[in-house]
Formats: sequence, structure tokens, C-alpha cells
Amino acid sequence: MGLSLATAEHWVERWELQQQRYAVDREERFTVIADVVEHVTAGHATPPLVVDLGCGPGSLAARLIRRLPDAEIVAVDRDPVLLELGRTHHPDAARYVDAEIGAPGWVWALDLDRPLDAAVSTTALHYLDRDTLLGTYRQLAGLLRPGGVLVNGDHLPQGETGPAGIAAHVGQCRADRQRAFAQEDWGSWWAAVADDPELADLLAERRRREAFLATGRPAELSLSTHLELLRQAGFEQAGPVWQYGDSCVVVAVR
Repeated sequence: MGLSLATAEHWVERWELQQQRYAVDREERFTVIADVVEHVTAGHATPPLVVDLGCGPGSLAARLIRRLPDAEIVAVDRDPVLLELGRTHHPDAARYVDAEIGAPGWVWALDLDRPLDAAVSTTALHYLDRDTLLGTYRQLAGLLRPGGVLVNGDHLPQGETGPAGIAAHVGQCRADRQRAFAQEDWGSWWAAVADDPELADLLAERRRREAFLATGRPAELSLSTHLELLRQAGFEQAGPVWQYGDSCVVVAVR
């Protein structure tokens, strides 16, 4: 028996709220990503082909398809719970793919039939270590058409490029003003999900995978490190197009 729409709606709504704790101006970040994709695909004869990296329950894909209804979106994640929530709650937003970004064979799992116009991601790539991230950037550069873009909205510490402590403080103050921390956190959301019998089998699969997959702390490489890795991977231009504190949207052009 598949997941019911009512259950998926409930948990995705709670997901949207708890994610506000971890992304300053999350909705604005989504809008900026859509602005970029719309701009680079304007005037093209074929519908945009976009891959959503670390799609979770389809939050970004759902917003992109509302903005670009003709787009073909391939949404990839390794989490069986979040993927099934996305498939059920946003079934028409994307083609969902179960794969671990950066793992051997993950690109083939996307089953692409032409070059990508854009690869997008939000609060996902910071989990990759430096070597895996560089390899992933190189693979994405190979998948994108000339002039295609990688758009990454994430928590990217400024590191040596700026006043990191002040930037983090500014982002914290912004989140406080928006009452983002009034929402439940990541741990509380997952604890609540564990009490839902409709998700029991998916959670069991998630735990089984966690025993084999790397689940360490996020690498949280600095903004300058990301930009350097993008250049090494073959992107001609790379830089932030939107930033608030440590929250940043970086665009890299193939």
C-alpha cells in the first residue's frame, strides 16, 4: 500500500516549517534560483532540463515547475522517506531518482537523454567532503550544455573571504526576527515521523541505508573553497548572486 496523500501533505507541511530554521530567507532563496534558471533558459527551443540535487520532498522542484511549467525536472536524493513524500505530494513536479550524489554510478541513474540546462540544489551539497564535491562538480560540468548553470543555494561560511563571525551573527539575527527558531527542529521532525505507522517501512529502509552510507557531520566548506573547486572542475565563471549572512546562492556557468 502506498503512502496516502493526506499523510504526505501533513509531513511536507511540517518539513517546510522546520526547514526555515536552517535557511535564512528560504523562500527568497528559492525565488532567486528560479530567476537564474528562467534567465538562462529563456528563448531556447526545447523545454528546460533541470536536475535537482538533494531534492528532499520536492520543495525546490515544486517551486521551479510552477515558475517553468514546461520544464523537465529530475529530482535526486538518497533518502527513501523524503523521496516518497515528494513523489506523493508533488507527483507532477519531477521525475524522482533514488541515488546518492557523488557515489559511483549516480550520474547514470539520472537517465538523461540530453545535456542539462541547469543543475540546482539547496542545503544539500555542504554535506559532501572536498574530494567528493570536486568530483561531483566535474561530473556536473560534463552534464551541462555550454552556457548551462549550476545554481547552489546553501550555508556557505565566508571563511577567509570576509568577517565570518559577523556574517554568521547577521544571519542569526535575521532568523530571530523571522521567528524561524519557533519551529520544530530537524531532530524533532524525524522523531515525530517515527511515530507514524504509515512511514514505518520507509523508515526501516532509511535506517538500513544509514548503516552503509556515510552519515558524518557536514563538511561546510567555505564559500571561497567552493568557488575554487568550481574553477578546478571546469566552470568558466562562478560567484554569488545573492547573499545574506552565511546564506548564499552561487551560480557557476559552464
